[in-house]
Amino acid sequence: MDTRPIGVFDSGVGGLTVVKQVMKVMPHEHIVYFGDTARVPYGTKSKDAVTKYSLQNVRFLQSKDVKAIIVACNTASSNSLEAMRAATDIPIFGVVVPGVEAAVRATQNQKVGVIGTAATVRSGAYESMIRQKNPDIAVYSKACPLFVPLAEEGWTDNDISRLTAQQYLNELLSKDIDTLVLGCTHYPLLKRCIGTTVGERVKLVDPAKATARQVRDFLAQQNQLNENETEGERRFYL
Repeated sequence: MDTRPIGVFDSGVGGLTVVKQVMKVMPHEHIVYFGDTARVPYGTKSKDAVTKYSLQNVRFLQSKDVKAIIVACNTASSNSLEAMRAATDIPIFGVVVPGVEAAVRATQNQKVGVIGTAATVRSGAYESMIRQKNPDIAVYSKACPLFVPLAEEGWTDNDISRLTAQQYLNELLSKDIDTLVLGCTHYPLLKRCIGTTVGERVKLVDPAKATARQVRDFLAQQNQLNENETEGERRFYL
């Protein structure tokens, strides 16, 4: 058993969607969350800048004696994961691979849409990984940069967010997708708005759920789950 906390970071509040899932599947685990609200968003910044910030965030979480780190940011996961893993012995989990695996399982017509920040879409991480899993799947990506400030502002389901969603997503709907990956941890905060726009026929994939399960399974294999029966302590830093 290991009672040390799990560290989680994101550029802002979006990573709390991952924390929510971690709390569901591992309610006894302690969590230390860091939201880099001083430098949000990451999706408009260069790969070098995202990597620099990510390494700083890892060092901060290291100072809290965490046993694992979840990079609850698709931009950092798709651009800087290997650099972070090279900088520490602490196990580091991104959100891209779990999201890819969930999307491959979900699609029926082999047409998958991916929405994310400009940096995530530019990296091509989702497209290349989905095609590695199944070369027959057609992947259509769309950057939706306004979704992050809308989520940070709390404008998750109003006229502005709905019009923005229609503007972004109509192009993907024209491709006849049946699965849409929410490739930014902010986007589940707009899930109702996005779901209304794409309709019930399109399945929304939230990588946060799959990521939480992946971390739980890893810790169980390493005998590092917190087996105390009390609810875990959660600390939040901004």
